[in-house]
Amino acid sequence: MPSDLKSSDINSKTDPSVARQYDDETPKNQQIKQFFEMVDGKKICMLNTYRNGVGPVGRSMALARRDGPDFLFLANAHSQKFSDLSENKECQISFQDTKTQDWISISGTATTTDNSDPRIKEVWSRGAAAWFGDLGDGTHTGGPEDPRMTLIEVKSKYVTYYLTEVGILGYAKEVVAANVTGGVANTGKLRELKEEDLEKARGMK
Repeated sequence: MPSDLKSSDINSKTDPSVARQYDDETPKNQQIKQFFEMVDGKKICMLNTYRNGVGPVGRSMALARRDGPDFLFLANAHSQKFSDLSENKECQISFQDTKTQDWISISGTATTTDNSDPRIKEVWSRGAAAWFGDLGDGTHTGGPEDPRMTLIEVKSKYVTYYLTEVGILGYAKEVVAANVTGGVANTGKLRELKEEDLEKARGMK
């Protein structure tokens, strides 16, 4: 049921619309495991970089592979995200499930590779080739040896995610009840994983 509002709750640290959502009770190992499960069910995300003179710039990307809390993407070396990352390696990945209202936000540091990285052959697929095309010169074929075919690897530094614990009807009930009572809708758990948690997660699958 919605959390009740009290005057003593209203400050930047205890406002129930913020503070009470955070899950400090679930063991971190379980939080990490559920983070992995949520990501593994979502293949498309937004990868956001920072472009000088513009600000944050996002684009849809297919996730090539998750390695613990870190992420690999196949990408065209000629795309603007590489020039963005050459200036600022800080980036963000975000996933959202519009059916459940679950979402994940990952802040991290990106490194880029060239076509010699052996992991390209491990994650390449015909589906990926469709986004490169065959230029007909025998070199730029869209295959794993195409020099345009490179990797972006994002090492996570901070993760926050929302795990919805009610179905569609329960979600609607919470929102309606909150509007009627003046309480705060309680539909799930907001969790955060910090650098020490993510270092621990690198030893998990």
